[in-house]
Amino acid sequence: MFQALYNCFWWERLWLPANLTWADLEDRDGRVYAKASDLYITIPLAFVFLVVRHLFETYVATPLARLLNVKEKIRLKATPNPVLEKFYGTTSKHPKQADVEMLSKKSGCTVRQVERWFRRRRNQDRPSLLKKFREASWRFTFYLIAFIAGMAVIVDKPWFYDLREVWKGYPIQSMLPSQYWYYMIELSFYWSLLFSIASDVKRKDFKEQIIHHVATIILISFSWFANYIRAGTLIMALHDSSDYLLESAKMFNYAGWRNTCNNIFIVFAAVFIVTRLVILPFWIMHCTVVYPLELYPAFFGYYFFNFMMAVLQALHIFWAYLIIRMAQKFITGKVVEDERSDREETDNSEEEEEKNGPLSNGHPVLNNNHRKTD
Repeated sequence: MFQALYNCFWWERLWLPANLTWADLEDRDGRVYAKASDLYITIPLAFVFLVVRHLFETYVATPLARLLNVKEKIRLKATPNPVLEKFYGTTSKHPKQADVEMLSKKSGCTVRQVERWFRRRRNQDRPSLLKKFREASWRFTFYLIAFIAGMAVIVDKPWFYDLREVWKGYPIQSMLPSQYWYYMIELSFYWSLLFSIASDVKRKDFKEQIIHHVATIILISFSWFANYIRAGTLIMALHDSSDYLLESAKMFNYAGWRNTCNNIFIVFAAVFIVTRLVILPFWIMHCTVVYPLELYPAFFGYYFFNFMMAVLQALHIFWAYLIIRMAQKFITGKVVEDERSDREETDNSEEEEEKNGPLSNGHPVLNNNHRKTD
């Protein structure tokens, strides 16, 4: 049974064009080709990345945060209350007005005290500024190094300047040592992101981030299996070209360097839109959709690879929408912040009520039936 599934999964017609077999990609005459077994090393390497990340955040990012004067906001802790804690943990973090009144009777607290307790309790669960800064520092460091390394791998290759060269001789294209390590490091890093996603800072696009990581791992792995290595290196370098800019903007934002953050953000927005919404769909995807058909009939791998590319492109459009929203705030003079971030809630006070009117659980009474997204 297992052998039958194994043979079905590795059937040549799924991965390779017609009239080609895995025997055509066996190492010979000093030419080395990509093999599925090469990717086994990426799982242990992912755990190595997690260890390196911990050391980096402890001994590099934390001192850097102190140097940049990253300051934590003072958070008032919610007083222990078993009734409210049980509702918070099992029912909802954002009780409706009827729930607040019910909890007020059960806990012996006033409605105002219940609302204040839930605001403080939600703030306790939000990641600290230092945690956000350390995470951004780690990703900035990796993406910057990966982009520089990726450019070093592809800048002297003919397919960097002429995309038709990507498919010249495909799939009988031998693998270079630089391509091997570029793939192994990138794939290991994305595995580490997937492994740590539960403990990382959760933003509003949490589900989209999971989809992105899974789609990226599938794309990198499949392009290795099917020997789409030339296209794969171009795609990875293209993605890394803007990611480090976003992470550096976050670092300066957490440090309170607003002008620097805004300037870097504008550069990031321009690079992101050009690379993800122009170069990727109109150059790279055109290369992976159109040019292969000039050499061989479409096969399952061709359709699967380009479907996963379309999934990534849909995510890019979604994130471009968020970026444009932030750019509009910047142009209109408003403070630029990550649209995906969760906002800190302030305690209900007499000043807030005088300014905004009566509040219910941190929101105006007129909106108390609308749940705020964490």
